Amino acid sequence: MVIPTVEFHFDFGSPNAYMAHRVIQAIETRTGARFRYVPVLLGGVFKATGNRSPAEAFAGIKNKREYDALEVQRFVQRHGLTRYRRNPFFPVNTLQIMRGAVAADSDGGLAAYVEAVYRAMWEDGLKMDEPAVIRSALDAAGLDGGRVLDRIGDPAVKATLVANTEASVARGCFGSPTFFVGDAIYFGKDRLRDVEEAILAG
Repeated sequence: MVIPTVEFHFDFGSPNAYMAHRVIQAIETRTGARFRYVPVLLGGVFKATGNRSPAEAFAGIKNKREYDALEVQRFVQRHGLTRYRRNPFFPVNTLQIMRGAVAADSDGGLAAYVEAVYRAMWEDGLKMDEPAVIRSALDAAGLDGGRVLDRIGDPAVKATLVANTEASVARGCFGSPTFFVGDAIYFGKDRLRDVEEAILAG
């Protein structure tokens, strides 16, 4: 079987992207595929596509938010995501931590960085748009929080995040989590089963 290229375009601000991240490892184990994590800025995606967060888009629609909460509960239970908790500071401005992801990717440490930030955001409920909190969370995870904060000001890091975001939108992205299996696009954590089927189909 030929394993296709699989990409996960993510922003830490999306709880659905967090949940997808927690499920991806099992898919990798079952299929032999490896997901390439691509940091994008969700705010930039929304601006480029005219999209809005679900909280804004569906505000005032009777029963919609309650149903979404039910679907989250079902997904959490199905996949045993017992550590998930809604961040009390949501929505969190993710510009700094997404630039940090680009820097970590450039430095060869993206996997550890992603794990640390997702844990801080959606398990520990930290306010990950404050530099002191970011540094503390990364240091606690065994990473160099001070270096990451220095790196997010690098013009090359800023430009790469912009380029990632623009390229993702050009390929059809309008939100997070978005997946690409080869050139085929899939949106949302609930499409992971389709992603897995596409991987197995080669």
